[in-house]
Amino acid sequence: MSANRTAAVFGAYGHTGRFVVAELARRGWSPILCGRDARKLEALGRDYPALPLRIAPVDDPAALDRALDGAVAVINCAGPFLDTATPVIEAALRARIAYLDVSAEQQSVLDTFERHADAAREAGIVVLPGMAFYGGLADLLATAATGDWPQVETIDVAVALDRWHPTAGTRLTGQRNHYRRRVVSDGRLADLANPPPLREWQFPAPFGTQAMVALPFSETITISRHLRVRELHSHLNRTAIEEVRSADTPAPVAVDAAGRSAQRFAIEVRVTHAGQARRAAATGQDIYAITAPLVVEALERIADGRGLGTGALAAGEAFDAEDFLTSLSPRVLERY
Repeated sequence: MSANRTAAVFGAYGHTGRFVVAELARRGWSPILCGRDARKLEALGRDYPALPLRIAPVDDPAALDRALDGAVAVINCAGPFLDTATPVIEAALRARIAYLDVSAEQQSVLDTFERHADAAREAGIVVLPGMAFYGGLADLLATAATGDWPQVETIDVAVALDRWHPTAGTRLTGQRNHYRRRVVSDGRLADLANPPPLREWQFPAPFGTQAMVALPFSETITISRHLRVRELHSHLNRTAIEEVRSADTPAPVAVDAAGRSAQRFAIEVRVTHAGQARRAAATGQDIYAITAPLVVEALERIADGRGLGTGALAAGEAFDAEDFLTSLSPRVLERY
């Protein structure tokens, strides 16, 4: 257990980064505000005049080392993670501190596992990618639903959003990420079919029956690392996809003092095994905002010794999934 309550937030001035900084402060942590853009960092610093500001380009290892100095962990909120994950992980390895990120990008998370697992295990630190709404939340729900089943036939992840007004970071990631999306088919990672499969999903009110399109995120990579599953598929409702892909859709607008948008979400995970089915599901507000309590709760559990190992880990293997989800209810998530 570490008495150090200092955590570096890389990309602290971004939309999600600001939520993470606020959540750390709310829980009594001392964030170090880090990032690549001096102007944006200084603007954020005016809201947090007592916190240190550290500029660190990702192509400057010495600057990254200085940025992480004194921290027990770094939370990387700076996408595209295809560009930032490896240099920030390498800095965390040099400092021998935990690394967490909020990547929804399948390729960046896969690269993290393939490139850094051995080094993280040898250093005795946790490297935890994809600890966000897309990725970590579905992983925790799938792990909780799987429970004591040693292997399962299918895991289906379904997400419904009443709207998806994308941040600038979401749009930039979409432009940068040209990799084929992956599913699990016949027990192995495989490319998503083109065109992607369609289906309907019955959600509770206010969503009801939704037309869904196969659209997997980083949960495919994380879940397949630690759960034995023959078929793993993720779907998002069509209206949300149409909004996020439209150049005319505006950025999210805050509607409360916490800075959250009015967006509502529902996420369901269904798992089957030997003719039986289990479900874990939750609903809440603002997929960007909810990432903050997810990743900061993960950080706290790593720092206080409630993590379940070291090395490059997925959310469901790093923590007791049911206990983790329960800790977020009902303030952050409503389970149903």
